[in-house]
Amino acid sequence: MALEHNYPLQSLNTFGLSAQAEHFARFQSIEELQNLLAQAERPLMILGGGSNILLTQDVKGSVLKNEIGGIKIIEEDEQSALVQVGGGVVWHDFVMWSINKQLGGIENLSLIPGSVGAAPMQNIGAYGSEIKSVFEGLEAVHIDSQEIKIFNHEDCQFGYRYSIFKGELKGQFVICNVSFRLSKIPQFNTSYGAIEDELKAMGATASLESISQAVIAIRQRKLPNPKDIGNSGSFFKNPTISNAQFESLKSEFPNIVGYPNGQDKTKVAAGWLIEQAGWKGYTHQDAGVHKNQALVLVNYGQAKGQDILKLSQDIQASIQQKFGIALEAEVNII
Repeated sequence: MALEHNYPLQSLNTFGLSAQAEHFARFQSIEELQNLLAQAERPLMILGGGSNILLTQDVKGSVLKNEIGGIKIIEEDEQSALVQVGGGVVWHDFVMWSINKQLGGIENLSLIPGSVGAAPMQNIGAYGSEIKSVFEGLEAVHIDSQEIKIFNHEDCQFGYRYSIFKGELKGQFVICNVSFRLSKIPQFNTSYGAIEDELKAMGATASLESISQAVIAIRQRKLPNPKDIGNSGSFFKNPTISNAQFESLKSEFPNIVGYPNGQDKTKVAAGWLIEQAGWKGYTHQDAGVHKNQALVLVNYGQAKGQDILKLSQDIQASIQQKFGIALEAEVNII
């Protein structure tokens, strides 16, 4: 496919930020991607759903948009099905497909924005689930050699909102197809308190459909729709600190929200920290912190990427000063 020049990216990022790509093309197959990689000017940026990026400037070099589609069962038995999904498929569309097929494992991840190709890259998770629990493998193309490589679960080195593609192999591969092992005998995960409360309010018992509906209802109440207000969902990761630091903070802030995270570690709710520091609902010009969820930074219309970046840095400095905790951005800053 031919590369286009000075291509507008505003409709292709969920913050709705105005920026241009020096060169741009879409690909719908591995072969198209390999041809584009052979000719595209560097530097190179691969774009999925545009839901996890903050564009602070025009993008030099080439932007290639992953539109590889397809969802197919490649093997199954009485207990599970192995499903291969194109990297360009919208994540929530895949979740809805799995529920329609009565295949469990990703219902708690309903309505997460973005594409399937980005899901293993940051080990997406919500409401007590992460994709590493259902991930089987992926097929990726090496950007420089254009060779196809298969990655299994161990290869990906999954961690909290992390994989090898955000670390050692960052910027080296394009994820084209992802395989998931989904269950025909689902084990419902309603341990996250908000889901149990929502199911009670719905008068529903746990099922793939009801859990998905509960998660969607919770997310829609708490999180702005990018079609209405530009945002990329959670802007910051929940930080992990030592139990000793957590107990010290608890003596000063008795209501601090934290969860055990391995031996001698506690994961702290970043949204609580940001709210306690007075940022919830803050706006400066058109950049702001959402009024219902302090983890979400928003573009109310005419904000520039630099405005949102500056706001995020001010929040980080504030949290460091007040709590002695370093907040790390979850979104990729371009």
